[in-house]
Amino acid sequence: MIRAQSRMENDALGEAAVPARALYGVHTVRAMENFNIARRPPHTGLIKAYGTVKLACAVTNRSLNAWTGQDDKGGAIERACREMSLGQLTKHVIVDALQGGAGTSLNMNVNEVIANRALQILNEPLGSYSRVSPMNDINLHQSTNDTFPTAIKLAAIRLVQKLEERVVGLLEAFQEKEKQFAHVVKVARTQYQDAVLITLGREMGAYADALARDRWRLYKCEERLRVVNLGGTAVGTGLGAPREYIFRVTDMLRDITGIGFARAENLVDATQNADVFVEVSGMARTLASTLFKISSDLRLLSSGPDAGLGEIHLPPRQEGSSIMPAKMNPVIPEAAAQAAMLAMGRDAALTMACSMGSLELNPFLPLVAHCLLNNLDDLAGACDTLRRHCVQGMQADEARCRATTLGATAAATALIPVLGHEAAAAVALRAAAQGVSVREQVLQEGLLSEQEFDACMRPEAICRLGSPRVDIPAKEPAHE
Repeated sequence: MIRAQSRMENDALGEAAVPARALYGVHTVRAMENFNIARRPPHTGLIKAYGTVKLACAVTNRSLNAWTGQDDKGGAIERACREMSLGQLTKHVIVDALQGGAGTSLNMNVNEVIANRALQILNEPLGSYSRVSPMNDINLHQSTNDTFPTAIKLAAIRLVQKLEERVVGLLEAFQEKEKQFAHVVKVARTQYQDAVLITLGREMGAYADALARDRWRLYKCEERLRVVNLGGTAVGTGLGAPREYIFRVTDMLRDITGIGFARAENLVDATQNADVFVEVSGMARTLASTLFKISSDLRLLSSGPDAGLGEIHLPPRQEGSSIMPAKMNPVIPEAAAQAAMLAMGRDAALTMACSMGSLELNPFLPLVAHCLLNNLDDLAGACDTLRRHCVQGMQADEARCRATTLGATAAATALIPVLGHEAAAAVALRAAAQGVSVREQVLQEGLLSEQEFDACMRPEAICRLGSPRVDIPAKEPAHE
């Protein structure tokens, strides 16, 4: 017996062949024919979140007796939704990530997969939509326009939480380096030129503090994502949905996820406007800016090893050249920097997409979802990679830091509290003219003893907030 290779399904455009064993249906087939831009499906987190949203809708509909006398049907639908929410049906959602229709193709694909999986559970043939319908049952009291943005927000919240954890891990790694390098005095630089003295630990601590602010921003932005328009259906008026459903469905989503979702006070506003995604993307862009700055600094501080700054050594991860022997490049900061640059670019695309909404709906939400969710995911990966493969194994070259400190005219800055600005500047110029270190010049001129000079260069003196008070004898009044 030869099994049929396809089944025929109908939509508003007519009849189309669907692979016989596919869980998707005719609407997905149309979308696959039309959209082949990104050449990959939507983010897996979005697909799982969509399953969770559909589960909340199904449980709510069942509580309102939508399938009275058909407990097996309601149970099969809920089971199929749960499987999608757990990622067990992800491979069947195959529409392109970049699609027209404000996400309708994804919603249709999800509806068809859940319907056909429910049919499998009921031991019914695939495509038997008179028994379980993608539209009449799975999409009951819903629209793409309320379920799709809600799924984006749920997926984003989960990814924000993951990203926050990774940021915390990275900042804690820098805090550890702050303690480890607290005693290493080095030259600080402004505009790539020698400035004053600092410790390597203070530099690491500054990176940790910047990341701590990013972590706080991410924590706070989750609040914005908890307000959803679920129940608003097409344009936020709730057309086609019972009042009881509208009041219950968001509460059900909150109970299922354990996340404090709330129904928007103005469902039309929440359907029409996408500014919350711009805000959250901006927080991710800020983190990207921090990551890029840190990655660039690590590359510069580790430059060399012989002809660069060479103040830190990054863990060697792989050979860096096909022609230069034993060359090790800062590949981990480079990779993190690329993730940051890509995030900034995606943020620009997302901002444009959100600003291009038309009247009651934004048709470009698929691009918004693509940019936002991938940014959150990529930045989490960048933070984790930078922590594990770079920061944790980073070492200070104490000899190099000490040599550049003693040989730099910047060391004269540390003498200002003792010698005064003009005297310190003058001795620095004389040292440069003689081709000797500031230390040698100061000792040669007898301005300070070795102990006094070294005391000025200690980490405690360098890191002290402000300079100690120097009492200047008061001038005696002039006698006439």
